[in-house]
Amino acid sequence: MKQRKIPMRTCLVTKEKCEKKDLIRVVRTPQKTIEIDETGRKNGKGAYLKKAKDVILKARDKKLLNHALESEIPESIYEDLLKMVEEDE
Repeated sequence: MKQRKIPMRTCLVTKEKCEKKDLIRVVRTPQKTIEIDETGRKNGKGAYLKKAKDVILKARDKKLLNHALESEIPESIYEDLLKMVEEDE
């Protein structure tokens, strides 16, 4: 039986290629809202972050998501991301 291809994505902060399931996707929807995409399938422009506290803090401090998604990211998104990472640990 043929093996399925594993989707790989690049972390915005570390520039490391990882499996899609090991990353968190943040998306700017066509309605210009910013959401955390837990399914990985929402419409819109997306950016991926590794599931690590230091990565999320660095993205917030350097405003990397703001630049990648061309939009202002609310602080509540970063808080939700940090909660998700702490639950996984």
